[in-house]
Amino acid sequence: MTNPDPRPMFIRALDQTQHLIDTVGPDEFTKPTPCPEYDVRTLLGHLLSVAHRINLALTGGDPLTIPKVTDSPDIAGTWKEHRTALDATLTDDSILALICKLPFGTLPGAAAIAAYTGELTTHSWDLAKATGRLDQLDDELAEHVLTLVRQFLPAEPRGGDIPFGPVVPVADDASPYDRLAGWQGRTP
Repeated sequence: MTNPDPRPMFIRALDQTQHLIDTVGPDEFTKPTPCPEYDVRTLLGHLLSVAHRINLALTGGDPLTIPKVTDSPDIAGTWKEHRTALDATLTDDSILALICKLPFGTLPGAAAIAAYTGELTTHSWDLAKATGRLDQLDDELAEHVLTLVRQFLPAEPRGGDIPFGPVVPVADDASPYDRLAGWQGRTP
């Protein structure tokens, strides 16, 4: 059995992230997020870097040349520029087998896309939580990512090379995003 193409879920994660970016106002930039090192503006800058990094990785470049946070006076405009480039890159089927250098290792393009689907989905929750937009999140996307992260992100050990806090216990019947956040070491 072959692995399914990760691009459709990645595009859903990109769409969700873009929607949230488009709805955040400057008056919300200083709000704290579940990521202790980021306020909303810094998280938005990190999302810009994420979009740029994955596109660079999928086109054979070195994503480590992109800072962890991109500062831009036009966050939505810069996101759309990165998104346009990324959408064009995603049309090339050969990216699925391309070996990509990533900040956390070297993976085939399909695995890189799946990993970045998780990053975007988790950071979308962070942004939605900080700005009171949890009702705008795609639960099916969270369920998909939760299955992946439980498979590839061990419950232990955490810290050091594993940049996630300890798993935060949540009820089995909690929302998909609460379960995802808990597994990622965030308090829902």
